[in-house]
Amino acid sequence: MNARIERWLTGFGQFLHDLRVRWYLYLPIFAICGLAYLRLFVDPTPRVPLLFNWTPSLPYRVAWLQYGPHALQRGDYVVFAFDGEARRTYPGLNGQPFFKRVRGLPGDTVTVTGRVVSINGEVVGMAKTHAFDRRPLEPIASTVIPPGHYYVQGTGPDSFDSRYRTSGLVRADQVLGTVLPLF
Repeated sequence: MNARIERWLTGFGQFLHDLRVRWYLYLPIFAICGLAYLRLFVDPTPRVPLLFNWTPSLPYRVAWLQYGPHALQRGDYVVFAFDGEARRTYPGLNGQPFFKRVRGLPGDTVTVTGRVVSINGEVVGMAKTHAFDRRPLEPIASTVIPPGHYYVQGTGPDSFDSRYRTSGLVRADQVLGTVLPLF
């Protein structure tokens, strides 16, 4: 047998033994991961206030979700239901909750120069030319953010957010609640 496969099988056997002996340590981890799976991939309007972020779009992995309408401020973290033009392009994300940071408020001016996106003259990011699936991405059009809408953005350069026309601005009724990052 291949030495690499033997090492993997030995390591996996040791893990299973450790799992059996220390089940009380692993049980909460599996429970949290199970809730995260149900929360993120099954229930688009979750009842569990604990939020798990598995993407690199924000630096936080676990956060506390505070449901209900809030007066959003610049810098707030929010969870919102995926909507906009991209629902037709990415139907698998329909209703999927997204975890982003509010960068632009109603009345702010969004300008796009080439692919550089700015809010009130401050550069907030660069719009990529293509998504991971190689579909072309257009930057958001220059606009003044209308009442009841927000510009949201992840901290990573690959985040699918308001920088793109297909994702667009987030309506206030899409926001499920604000988020308090835990770690």
